[in-house]
Amino acid sequence: MPPSKPTKKAINTNQVRINAGVWRSRLLKFPDVDGLRPTPERVRITVFNWLGQDLTGKTCLDLFTGTGAFGFEALSRNAKNVVMIENSRPAYQSLLQNQMQLKAENCQILNQDALNFLAQNTQKFDVIFCDPPYNKGWLDKLLPILNQHLSENGMMYAEAEFEIESSEGWQVMKQNKAGNVFYHLLKCSR
Repeated sequence: MPPSKPTKKAINTNQVRINAGVWRSRLLKFPDVDGLRPTPERVRITVFNWLGQDLTGKTCLDLFTGTGAFGFEALSRNAKNVVMIENSRPAYQSLLQNQMQLKAENCQILNQDALNFLAQNTQKFDVIFCDPPYNKGWLDKLLPILNQHLSENGMMYAEAEFEIESSEGWQVMKQNKAGNVFYHLLKCSR
């Protein structure tokens, strides 16, 4: 009987890769959580191209953190600090494990509802990453209040199941679509 061919090692689909910076190519693991959908890698690459690659000195907020890909990528690209908000307990626990594995000191990870955090927060952020669960009306609730949390020249990344248009309070600077994902870079129009 001929020897059997070795089988390929199964690829863990519950991981995302950091694309650049000090943690380039490091993998972030995340649990199966209902509604958690990692932003495609090519979208994250485009977003950081839009933001200028290097986030040195920037303060960032990652609402609906999920896998942590945006927040940890920002830290990898020299962000001053990142606040990550995740309501799911299993995803939050995974974020803490990834933080420990990366030795990510400049981030605060909170297991909290996004609206509750925003109601209590007084800090201004240079970059806000906002990728809420789809079909739950989150952006309708968030867009009217997020501009209060941006620094003067701050930018917000927003991902949605629909195209966001410039409106009172927000100007769409860049936008694109990948599959069913619409993604945008917004600026406050104060």
